[in-house]
Amino acid sequence: MGCCSGRSVLMFFCALQLITAVERQVFDFLGYQWAPILINFLHVIVVILGLFGTVQYKPRYVVLYIVWIVFWVTWNVFICCLYLDLGGLSKDSDYLSLGLSSHRSWWKDNGPGCESRNLPTTRWQHLESPARVSELGCVLEYQYIEVMHSFLQLFISALGFVFACYVVNIFSEEEDTYLYK
Repeated sequence: MGCCSGRSVLMFFCALQLITAVERQVFDFLGYQWAPILINFLHVIVVILGLFGTVQYKPRYVVLYIVWIVFWVTWNVFICCLYLDLGGLSKDSDYLSLGLSSHRSWWKDNGPGCESRNLPTTRWQHLESPARVSELGCVLEYQYIEVMHSFLQLFISALGFVFACYVVNIFSEEEDTYLYK
């Protein structure tokens, strides 16, 4: 695999990350989740810089992209653990809204196949047994949609990381060959 094909594959993964990050950003805006909005915004900026570094043969920008991807993978693992209630984290916490609002994932109320089950006006099923009715009937629960988004980001980021390392290696080899000619 030559330099041009490695660069073009990295550019493809950067473009794919931009598309998926913007899609995720839209749903985070709809859910008023402020921490992911800020992180996604930074992610878009760094991916654009990584794309610029790949096109313009600027290895420092690609290295910045590599370092950011390590953080991005950590963030997405945190999101997966949060929505799966792993490691003492809870999907019902207000970490993602930074405690500024009581909003949760947009997917919680608008997931695929969600339909309200004629919720009683009192929100209690029976007055004798106070079992609270608070869920909608959904084909796929919202936390699994969020985990799938994060897993997709993890997969694309891992491939982008590998190709970014390859491109930096190619840039270093080309730079060395030019220095010794």
